[in-house]
Amino acid sequence: QVRLVESGGELVQAGDSLKLSCSASARTFSNYAVGWFRQAPGKEREFVGGINANGDSDYLTSVKDRFTISRDNGKKTVALEMNRLKPEDTAVYYCAAVWQTRVVVFRTADEYEYWGQGNQVTVSS
Repeated sequence: QVRLVESGGELVQAGDSLKLSCSASARTFSNYAVGWFRQAPGKEREFVGGINANGDSDYLTSVKDRFTISRDNGKKTVALEMNRLKPEDTAVYYCAAVWQTRVVVFRTADEYEYWGQGNQVTVSS
């Protein structure tokens, strides 16, 4: 069982930056792929970005030039750095993890096994 805890969400203004952190309890965290998803009110949960055990990352097209994912296996954390935030980035952000079985970045929620509780990010205009 892997426990994930997100932190860092808050109310910010458009154009601001924010860093979310996902802390994991996994013993061999370096072998896990981690993804970030978000869900806005009335919308489906969507993939934001992910990083695999090899350090390869992939992003939702609309955030690709603004968001960066990084991992620190020693601290068992994955960070989502968000720059130039827009009101449409407002959502509950979730991190998710799964044992890496293929050398790809997983993009769908079904591919992840463990989920955090979610963290609210609100961007005011």
